[in-house]
Amino acid sequence: MKLVYLKIELIFEKLTSIATKILGNPIAFIVAFLLVAYWWATNLFTSNDSHQNIGDIIFGITFLSLFIIQKSFNRYSALVHLKMNELISSHETANNAVIDTDEKTEKEISDMSREYIEIEEEIEEEIQEEIDKITKENDSEDKI
Repeated sequence: MKLVYLKIELIFEKLTSIATKILGNPIAFIVAFLLVAYWWATNLFTSNDSHQNIGDIIFGITFLSLFIIQKSFNRYSALVHLKMNELISSHETANNAVIDTDEKTEKEISDMSREYIEIEEEIEEEIQEEIDKITKENDSEDKI
């Protein structure tokens, strides 16, 4: 059952990746704009209901905004990934496994996240031990 879920999740991630690329493509926006323009031309001038016309205009603008927002998000996301990859690759002690995380599955990202949470907890424990050690040293110096 778990294997089936993982396969479905992988297929879904591939489909969302394809959809993201398509919706962020300028050609998709042009096609959507032409469809909305055709829809407005056939419905706005033939309908006498002003409420319906206003709703159609708002719906069309919202629909076109989806493509603009997706394009903007794709560009921003690509730039962030590029910058992170550069920082990771330039640091000698960095874990190169986090390069190109946008290509990883949801499960791989969750596993990596858990690893970093464990590392964070270990670091917090080490810091607390250092604080306790310094506090004890200061207390012993104050007694002298």
